Amino acid sequence: MDIIYRQITEHISSYFKASGFKKAVIALSGGIDSAVVVALAVEALGKENVAVLLLPSEYSSAHSVDDSIEMAKKLDIEYHIINIAPIFNSALTSLAPIFENTESGLAEENMQSRIRMVLTMAMANKRGALMLNTSNKSEIMVGYGTLYGDTSGAMGVIADLYKLEVYALARYINEVQGNTIPENIITKAPSAELRPDQFDTDSLPDYDVLDKILYRLVELNMTPDEISNEGFKSEDIMRVAKLNQSSGFKRAQLPPAIKLNSNRTLCR
Repeated sequence: MDIIYRQITEHISSYFKASGFKKAVIALSGGIDSAVVVALAVEALGKENVAVLLLPSEYSSAHSVDDSIEMAKKLDIEYHIINIAPIFNSALTSLAPIFENTESGLAEENMQSRIRMVLTMAMANKRGALMLNTSNKSEIMVGYGTLYGDTSGAMGVIADLYKLEVYALARYINEVQGNTIPENIITKAPSAELRPDQFDTDSLPDYDVLDKILYRLVELNMTPDEISNEGFKSEDIMRVAKLNQSSGFKRAQLPPAIKLNSNRTLCR
C-alpha cells in the first residue's frame, strides 16, 4: 500500500499544480471512500488547503456525522455541516405534481446525491477550489453511483482502487497518519444512506465477491465461463457482468481518474 499511497498523493499534488489550484473541497459522508480521499488530500495538499462538507439527510445515521466530525478534528481541517433535508423536501414539494401517484424510489435517492453535489461545488467555486470525486473502481464498474451526483468532481482520486483496496489503504493511512480515520468508518457495513436501512449489499454482491469477479472481468479479460471455473456462482458472475455492461454510459462521463500500477494482487 505504500506505493499506492505515494502514487495517489503525488498525482493529487501535481494535478493541482498543473491546474493552478491549491485548495480542495470534499463531501465527507462518514463512509470509507470519502474518508480515504480526505486523508490523501490532506497529505498531498496540506491541512490548510482542505475543507469538507458534512451533508446529512433524514436517512443519515448519527454515527456517520459523529465519525466525520471526529475525523475532521483529528486532521485539524475546516468542516461545515449542512442538513440537506429542507432542500430535499422543498424539491419534493416542487415536483409533487410530477411525482403524484408514484412510489418513492431511485429518483428520490438520486436527488439527495445531486443536492450534495450542488452544495459541494458551490463551496468549491466560492473558494476557488476543486471538488474531489470519491467514487471507487468497484462502484464505477457496476454503475453504483449517481450521475451528476457523487460521480462528479475534478478528479477521481480512488477511481482505480477496488473497494477491498480502499479498505486496505484506509488501514495503511492509519498506520502512517496516526489513526486519522475513525475505526467505525472502517468496520461498519457500507451504505449510501439514501433510504431507511440501506446497505450496499441490497444492490450488489458482497465486495469480497464483487471485486474478485470484477478483477477477472476487467483486469484479466476472463470470460464468464472461465470465472465460473474458479468457483464463483454463475448468478453472481452474470449479475456483475450485466451491471458492468449496462453502466458504460456513466463511465464515459466521469472525471479524469488517477491511474495506478495495475500489478496488484488484492482482488485475485
